Amino acid sequence: MKKIVILGSTGSIGRNALKTVGNLGWNVLALAAKNNDAGFIGQVRSHRPKYAAVFDHDAHAELKGVLPRGTRLLAPGVEGLTEMASLAEADVVLNSISGSVGFAPLVASIRASKHIALANKEPMVMAGEALMLEAARWQAKIIPVDSEPSAIFQCLQGLNDKDYGASVSRIFLTASGGAFYRYKGDLSKVTPARALKHPTWKMGPKITVDCATLMNKGLETIEIKNFFSLPVSRIQVLIHPQSVMHSGVEFKDGSVLAQLSWPDMKLPIQYALTYPERVKSLVAPMNFFKLKSLDFLEPDFRRFPCLKLAYEAGRLGGSYPAVLNAANEVAVDRFLKGAALFTDISVITEKTLVLHHSDRRPPTLAEAVEVDQWARIKAAEIAVQLRKKRK
Repeated sequence: MKKIVILGSTGSIGRNALKTVGNLGWNVLALAAKNNDAGFIGQVRSHRPKYAAVFDHDAHAELKGVLPRGTRLLAPGVEGLTEMASLAEADVVLNSISGSVGFAPLVASIRASKHIALANKEPMVMAGEALMLEAARWQAKIIPVDSEPSAIFQCLQGLNDKDYGASVSRIFLTASGGAFYRYKGDLSKVTPARALKHPTWKMGPKITVDCATLMNKGLETIEIKNFFSLPVSRIQVLIHPQSVMHSGVEFKDGSVLAQLSWPDMKLPIQYALTYPERVKSLVAPMNFFKLKSLDFLEPDFRRFPCLKLAYEAGRLGGSYPAVLNAANEVAVDRFLKGAALFTDISVITEKTLVLHHSDRRPPTLAEAVEVDQWARIKAAEIAVQLRKKRK
């Protein structure tokens, strides 16, 4: 029986992972979440992991007295997550932490030579090239969990993973379009509640807002660039509202392979956990007679400038993607708290990028963290200035 660590167990990926793990008959070795809400306490009591951790320091103190006997509480903050991510007993580590907080735990899993199911794209945006080199050095396996990178990974099986570029002409990266792709109103007036109404997927607040701005697809473009060593110029984003074709690959002979399934995250989660094996999942089989149509539209870069910013950061390379990611996280957080407009997200991100100067050399892991911290400070300053001007 395999033992799994789940970082971010109360999010949508974590909850679906627990259902998947139950179907596989695996043992839940460790669970980690941001805080000790009722959902996390219920998970711990139900699965009785050997280890538990919460990121929030206040929640950590409150959790000590309610854990079941036999569950050891690890340190709060990144320290506990990092220890959990590298547990010797773990066969698989699922990293579904939101944002750059997942960077240090991912590095720890890599250096422990783990099989890593990665749903935390931000570290791959910050320093994907360095992380892939580190994974090769430590013989760690990183398998993408998000449905689109997973689809591309599946379509590329059987090719020389040292040189995908020799066979691949284009990547077709699909996007649902988020909450506002068909919205005709003034985007500067939309509320966080409206932005969080994704038409297809049930996800956490940060990634749902990223879908609404199309920044999520921009971040995935950079993630895919780093994951598969392909230039941004070969990655084409397609708006696909039905979310049935999860992405595709066009090869140099003109053939196109695509991965299709109902929009259910349990499938890419299971594939990442059991790779290279395929076993029966909880996902309903495809029924093509129920599909009325499969639509594909061009993205509107003018109305959704975050996607354009991500393409440019990916093209420039260096530490620009790390700045893009950090500034976007700050801007989205302020929008969700009512301290910034929806349209401020792209403005804050762009202004932070303009202040940054980098060569084309990929950043080291340490440099990526340093740049991330710098960009957060600058983005916060810009956000405050924007709000003051509006008053």
